[in-house]
Amino acid sequence: MPSKKSARLAALTVAAVCSAASTVVLTAPAHADSVRIHDIQGSTRISPSVGKQVTDVAGIVTGVRGYGSSKGFWIQDPQADDNPATSEAIFVYTDSAPKGVAVAVGDAVTVSGTVQEYVPGGAASGNQSITEITKPTFTVVSSGNALPAAVVISARSVPAAYAPSGDTAANGSVNGLTLRPKTYALDYYESLEHMNVRVADARVVTGTDGFNELWVTVKPRENANRRGGTVYGSYDSQNTGRLQIQSLGAAADFPKANVGDTLAGTTTGPLDYTQFGGYTLVASELGTLKSGGLKRETTQKQGRGELAVATYNVENLDPSDATFAEHASAIVNNLQSPDVVSLEEIQDNNGKTDDGTVAADRTMQKLIDAIVAAGGPAYQWRSIDPVNKADGGEPGGNIRQAFLFNPERVSFVDRPGGDATTAVGVTKAGGKAALTVSPGRIDPANAAWTNSRKPLAGEFVFRGRTVFVIANHFASKGGDQALHAQYQPPVRSSETQRHLQATAVNAFVKDILAVQKNADVVTLGDINDFEFSGTAKLLEDDGALWSAIKSLPKSERYSYVYQGNAQTLDQILISPSIRNSCDFEYDSVHVNSEFNDQISDHDPQVLRFRP
Repeated sequence: MPSKKSARLAALTVAAVCSAASTVVLTAPAHADSVRIHDIQGSTRISPSVGKQVTDVAGIVTGVRGYGSSKGFWIQDPQADDNPATSEAIFVYTDSAPKGVAVAVGDAVTVSGTVQEYVPGGAASGNQSITEITKPTFTVVSSGNALPAAVVISARSVPAAYAPSGDTAANGSVNGLTLRPKTYALDYYESLEHMNVRVADARVVTGTDGFNELWVTVKPRENANRRGGTVYGSYDSQNTGRLQIQSLGAAADFPKANVGDTLAGTTTGPLDYTQFGGYTLVASELGTLKSGGLKRETTQKQGRGELAVATYNVENLDPSDATFAEHASAIVNNLQSPDVVSLEEIQDNNGKTDDGTVAADRTMQKLIDAIVAAGGPAYQWRSIDPVNKADGGEPGGNIRQAFLFNPERVSFVDRPGGDATTAVGVTKAGGKAALTVSPGRIDPANAAWTNSRKPLAGEFVFRGRTVFVIANHFASKGGDQALHAQYQPPVRSSETQRHLQATAVNAFVKDILAVQKNADVVTLGDINDFEFSGTAKLLEDDGALWSAIKSLPKSERYSYVYQGNAQTLDQILISPSIRNSCDFEYDSVHVNSEFNDQISDHDPQVLRFRP
């Protein structure tokens, strides 16, 4: 992106010359080179003209963007070359909304300016760059021209392989590699950068978000599940048919879609690349939303002799939120009032206000009251207040895990002494394992928990049988390179801390099992990693635990939908005594992640078993 000073001067130049007439002739610098768009784009991701001035670049305006941080317009050369690797379109960056500039869709223009590679999110993001012309001056040659025919993106056109391996000499970057659009999906999309493209009857694979964006797939059979989503099942399967959709139109006109809906008809516009999502169709024409009829799920009620344990990330819940009644309804009606609920992202009593408050009793009581009002049990709760601003999350919010439990069905074993900095241990009592404090935090001084939530361990009794429950909220995936990054395979830097966290929790579970081999241990929560990940493998190390979501068919293993991928972040892991009994049921209850009106971005998980 040009400096503010140079960009401002460029904008003033354009405004000045365009205020007098709708068509103007600008004199290009004598040293500039006249080139076609495909010459600028070249056959790699980086323009061979980067940093150079170009003059009289001809094209038809296919879209004008006057909002956001990247204002300007797209132009496309209707006379394509015979190289499928070279894009025929480019973005003209004007810095300010081109309101007073005489440019409209269908105008034939010539543009002069400087070629730049702009990285959405900055170089540190690892994202790919987009080729732009900056500091532009331009001439409108004619108006009302037909747009270049849109390239149809379909199941047949998008390759099955996702991306080439990056150049090891360039730290894994694919930037210098020649595009192979018939071999790799990322190369295919890059070869269409900024061009007018079209998808037809595309199935929606994420609910519309708060930024008026959604994701579709042009490959409806690719790792599809019964609810219309696209499941992310391994690092080697990237679901190449996913594509983000934004709109050039009014936000009010953007469809409120759920997973499984369809954008019927055609959706057409320039193919952009954005910081959050990568390749994005910026639609000037949106298909008509056709409902897939997706309904929220309800789990089975636990039997009298079954213990139901659930995990639910309630997304930064604090007393000022308006979602308590909806969360209560989900717990009572969709989760069927589990006996024990591990809650993640419970904030302190004044939420994000940063004034040293750490207590969350008002937050918990308001949720408990809402559950009673919804017809549920009068839950009790246990938690430990964190040290102020020591556990990450929203600054001032002091998120933590908390246990809800139904005292009519299960009792909590209170052992005093647990606080934010005291480590819970394991001892032997009556020949069986017991916690030294309950509730207690696992190894809170361990560097694994720096600026992250410490696990909360509690001892419960159900029908005379002790069950140890460990509530977790591991470090987020923030900072990882995106699937669409220029570095392939992308670096997952955040998993380093989760691996340390998983190792610490696994060690604690082994301490319990060393005292009592047949102890019932349930480790659950927002693990922030997949069931096939290294994090999960470390939690399961030596058979101490097993992720019970793997008891479901692969198409049903998800709790979160991100960039068109339905994936597992929330897990319930069980000790050998529970797994080997084969007397358990697991349910990922889809009430949030697939819907545009979600109250949390996570789906709760429920385990029913007989201790």
